[in-house]
Amino acid sequence: MARARRTARSRVAKGAVKAREAAAPTPAVNFSVIERSLPFIKMNDRPPKPRRRGVTEIRGPYYTPMGKRYLQDVLETMGAYVDALKFAGGSFSLMPRRAVTDLIDLCHQHDVLVSTGGFIEYVLTQGAPAVQRYIEECKALGFDIVELSSGFLSIPTDDWLRLVEKVQKAGLKAKPEVGIQYGAGGATTAAELAAEGTRDIGWAIAQAKRFREAGAYMIMIESEGITESVQTWRTDIPAKIVNTLGLESVMFEAADPDVFSWYIKNYGPEVNLFVDHSQIVQLECLRSGIWGTKSTWGRILTYKG
Repeated sequence: MARARRTARSRVAKGAVKAREAAAPTPAVNFSVIERSLPFIKMNDRPPKPRRRGVTEIRGPYYTPMGKRYLQDVLETMGAYVDALKFAGGSFSLMPRRAVTDLIDLCHQHDVLVSTGGFIEYVLTQGAPAVQRYIEECKALGFDIVELSSGFLSIPTDDWLRLVEKVQKAGLKAKPEVGIQYGAGGATTAAELAAEGTRDIGWAIAQAKRFREAGAYMIMIESEGITESVQTWRTDIPAKIVNTLGLESVMFEAADPDVFSWYIKNYGPEVNLFVDHSQIVQLECLRSGIWGTKSTWGRILTYKG
């Protein structure tokens, strides 16, 4: 009987996805093509979407509400530079279903992928049936990416890999989040995190390599313990990650101007970054090389020889 109910739910979810895809309006403008207001001004090239380097994911509703009218303003002005939008803290679970699908549909009209954020971490505490239902509902809502975080939980790597496989079988992109800080996530103080201790970076990189081998879309690198909630930045950690996994495989959480400026100054404009939606203009000015601080102005360049 339970299996029959799951099958029925799956059929309903698939039907909902097809209906929404058929109803989605065709965009009148190709928002992946960058048509600047001053095309004669030279700046760093930004390839059209879909991109594998220089990917920017912005935070959606969390610190502030975000409706479709607000998001439309963001995407109509800077949509060519936004590759993905991430719902943080399970915020979409609190919103009306229509509001969530409106935001997702609007993103898709602008060639922007949509991520769940790491909410599955909370769903895992409610057991396997809830996880299966969650993935099905994410598919029905129109999400593209399911982030798989474990900042507060300790999950065996093999179990994590099974989650990657389950997400991918559902036709969604799996994006595991790895880091070195125990208890990462939320707004935990630096003193509390310091008391928790950190993981070995070699172990975190080994996990990330296994996720990539399993077909994970990209690895999200948690900022806490590296550039957030620490007395001194662990700049050695990003270096080890990039040297082992490469720029295309990872995305660094950098929702602070000093942090994303540092990443671009050290790894160039093609580093993949997650920032708040309010920071998309400032970040893109740095990527393009047209503005910056004393340490970055005029120094961020690309060469297409």
